Order: sequence, then C-alpha cells, then structure tokens
Amino acid sequence: MMLGAGFGLNTRVRHFSRQFIREFDLLSLFAHRGWLFFHHLSGISAIRYFIHAWKVLSGRYEREDAEGDTTHFQALATALSGTVGTGNIAGVGFAIFLGGPAALFWMWVTAFVGMASKFVEVTLSHKYRIKADDGFISGGPMYYMERKLNQKWLAVIFAIATVTSSFGTGSLPQINSIASAMHTTFEIPHMLTGAVLAAVLFMVIIGGINRIAHFTQSIVPTMATIYVVGALAVILPHLDQVGPSFLAVFRDAFSGTAAVGGFLGASFSFAFTRGVNRGLYSNEAGQGSAPIAHASAKGEDPVAEGMVSILEPFIDTIVICTITGLVILSSGVWTQKYENDFQRSDTRFIHGRYDDASHKDRAVLFQHLSGIKGSGIETLNGAIDVVDGVPEQGEYTILHARSVAEDVRFYRKGKLYTGKVDVADGNVIDSTISLKGKSLLHTVQLTAKAFSMGWFGDFGQIIIAIGLLLFAFSTAVAWSYYGDRAMVYLLGTKFVFPYRVVYCIAFFLASFVDTTLIWDIASVTIALMAIPNLCGIVILHKDMKQSVKHYWENFEKGPHGSGKA
Repeated sequence: MMLGAGFGLNTRVRHFSRQFIREFDLLSLFAHRGWLFFHHLSGISAIRYFIHAWKVLSGRYEREDAEGDTTHFQALATALSGTVGTGNIAGVGFAIFLGGPAALFWMWVTAFVGMASKFVEVTLSHKYRIKADDGFISGGPMYYMERKLNQKWLAVIFAIATVTSSFGTGSLPQINSIASAMHTTFEIPHMLTGAVLAAVLFMVIIGGINRIAHFTQSIVPTMATIYVVGALAVILPHLDQVGPSFLAVFRDAFSGTAAVGGFLGASFSFAFTRGVNRGLYSNEAGQGSAPIAHASAKGEDPVAEGMVSILEPFIDTIVICTITGLVILSSGVWTQKYENDFQRSDTRFIHGRYDDASHKDRAVLFQHLSGIKGSGIETLNGAIDVVDGVPEQGEYTILHARSVAEDVRFYRKGKLYTGKVDVADGNVIDSTISLKGKSLLHTVQLTAKAFSMGWFGDFGQIIIAIGLLLFAFSTAVAWSYYGDRAMVYLLGTKFVFPYRVVYCIAFFLASFVDTTLIWDIASVTIALMAIPNLCGIVILHKDMKQSVKHYWENFEKGPHGSGKA
C-alpha cells in the first residue's frame, strides 16, 4: 500500500507541475514582451553597451575604496556560476529532445532580449542594496520592492520564492544531473556522489561570499576551457554537418520539425515554448537571481554593474548553449535510439501496436505526445506476462522518452524478471520492477552520447561528466548565496547557518531521486521568482531611465574621476 501511495503521489506531483509548466509557457511569452518593453522605454541597447561592458569588467572604472564585497569580475563569475550549469548541458539536450533544432533558435532569442531585462534588474538591485548585520552587502529585487516600491508583501513573496528556488533550481537538479553522469560514466553510486559533494559544498559555502567569490573566479574559466575543448573534438570531425544543423535551426523555427529517425517530430509551439523555457532556465534573465550576486560588487554607480550583467546571457546562452546544441545536432545522436535505463516517469504503455517506421503511426504518435486531442490512443490497463525479462507480444506499445521503445527487458533488483507485470493507466504498478531497452536519449545522457562521437571517443563522456560536475556544482554554490541573502531579508543573519545546513542535506538527498520530476519542480520554481520580479521592474521603468541618463551624463564628465573611455 505504501508503494502504491508513493507512486500515486509522484503521479499527482508530475501532473500538477506539468500543468503549471504549460501556464509558465504563457508566462514566458509575457516575460519576453516585458523585456522588449524595457528595451524600448529604458533606452537599453545590448549591442551599444556590449563593448562598454567589457571595459567596466576589466576594472578600468573601479575604485578600490568603493563599497562592496566583490570585484566586477568576481560578481560576474558568481552569477555565471549560478547560470552556467545543467541548463547548458542537460537543459539544451532536453530542449532539442522536445522541440527539435528550432528550440536552439528560441534560446538565442531568449538570450538577446534577456540582456535587456538582466541590465534592468541588476541595476535596480545594486541601487537599492543595503549592508546587513553581518557586515556584508545584501541586495536583490526584494530590496527595491521594499525600499522603492514600498511593497513589503511583494518583497516577501520574492524572497520566499528565492529560498524555494535555491533548492528547486540550485540544489536539487544540479546534484541529480551530476550523480547521473557519474553513475553512467564511472559507475559511482548516486548516494556516494551526493555524500562527497554535499560535504565539499558545505565547506565552500560556510565561508560566505568571500570564499564563494574566490571559488567561482577560479572555477569558471577552468570549466569553460575543458568544455569547449571537448565540444570542438566533436564539431570539427562533423564539420560538414554544421551548416545543415544551422539551416535546420532557422528553417524549423516557425514551422516545427518533421519526424526523422526515432524522433517523432515537434510542432512550432513545442519548439518555441521549450526553447524559451530552457533559455530562461539557462540564463535566468528576468528571474531575479543574478542581481543578488551583482549587488555585492564594488561600485558607486549601479548602472555600471548593470552593464557587466549584459555579458551573462551572451556567455551562457549565445556561446555555451550554442556549442552544446551544435555538438548534439551535428553528431546526429538526437534522432537515434540507444540502450539506456528507463525512467518510470518517462515510460508509458499504450493500447495498440505502433511502428515509428510507419508514416501513419508516426503521425498518430506525434499527435498523442503533443497533447493534441483525437489521436485515439489510450493508456494500457491490465497485465503482461514476462519470461526471462522479455515481455509477451501483444496489442500494446511501450513508449519511452517520446519514442517507441525497442528490445525492452524487465528487471527486478538487477535480475531478469519472470512473471506477471500489472499496468495501470499506462504505468507499471510494482516500483521494484525496472525496464531497460533502446529509446531516444535526453538531458545529460543525450549530451554525453554526443560528446562520445568525436576524436576522443568514449573519453568524450568523461569530459562531459567532468564538465557537468564543475558546471553544476558551481551553480549549487552560487545559489546557496542567493538563498542565504533571501534568508537574511526574511528572518535575519542568525538563520543563515541553519539554511546552509538544510541546503546541503537536500543536495545530498536529490542525488538519488527521479530526474524528470526534479526538472519539473525546477521549472515551477523559476516562475515563482519571475512573476514578482517582472512586476516590479515594469513599474520602475522610469526610475531605470533616469539612472541610465544620469550614468551617461557623469560618464561624459569622466567616470568616477578617471576620465572618458
């Protein structure tokens, strides 16, 4: 009974989260309209400010005695650590898996308009920051919501959402992806990976922003170099496929992607919503998280730090996500089926026998998987006989990872299973039974497989495992800081230490739970932060215009007394 209850709970949680995600897709559209609104009314030009941002980052206009805890580079590195993570490795693989090549196009769009929103939210957060009781700077959207908007209730909602998101975005999905990669590549038990990294995480974050900043400024360049080298080892051997890959990205952007190989196709709406959704998750523009890190930067004019933040979406999405996308698309792995362990939340038994080699069957399956009514497909209820792991032939089809599963075998506690398997509403009831077989890959498994298709061969999977370890772990480090600043705002500095302890415990526990459910939870928590933040920066667009005007007037006179650029 307990197993059945747990199974039902997971099903209800997944149903709720996916319903919420569908609503969030609409919120994504609203967010982008809002960003274009900021771009127009605030006089923000990402291209115009791009070169200037690099000059600010270099420290040319920085004063050593300016108030703050970190340099511009350290603040950017911390913010990048929070954004460059599973979204760049597993997230891109998930977006292409769902939306096809066109999802990459909409990730680019998200990045370009995200530069504008990032500039606004960081500038305002830096402008209204405070010095907390512990002597460190504390900033973020909650402070401009209270100090400028006089909306304490909105600030509290945002701060609570930030603490929640520190788990749903920063802790849970990061270690989950790391543990999965370590188990797949090195056969290291998920729990062992979680325990070791949770201990390391605690040792880093216990030192506060100073230790976190020094950690991130060292790890960001290192992890970027390792990742780019591994990616080039795949892209260069498949150079002849780079052009067609780019063509597919633009060609399918407004029409969707037709079925090819084991990929059953993707509509325009799937490409758009998944590209925007993953883009938001990757660069976090509009979410209000990065401003918490940038608020700690030394500087007298908040607009200068806002300039630096423009570089985040560019580096995170335009550069790193594009590299990941090209590796996946040019290698062709996104359309091929590979042997893998089936996740229960990603597996469905349906009535009828379907073959993805049949054009008619592909059309019906695409309709069913896209949630379009009228496909006529029903989930299976009944029992299946299994002998030595092989299921009986029957009028049913097993779907896994949005594809028709092949060569499926049933296991119980690691051994081939013989007996009856009860299926209810398309799901195996017995949680002790697991399935393996061939299907499409997604998230980190897809990216890892793509990295093995280059000069390094299977060693490419080791590179992706190391890259994911560095990317995702640094994200968990950065998000711990976001959460503890939110705790400072809500309850005071004395609650920071208990928060860090709970954060590390949750980090450990998430190393061995269902990954699909983790991604669903992460998508929900993004919206919980984005909604109040977007509302706040829409209201303060006049304040933003005045700040930008004041910055350029002072800059013409000589920024911070150091002369013109």
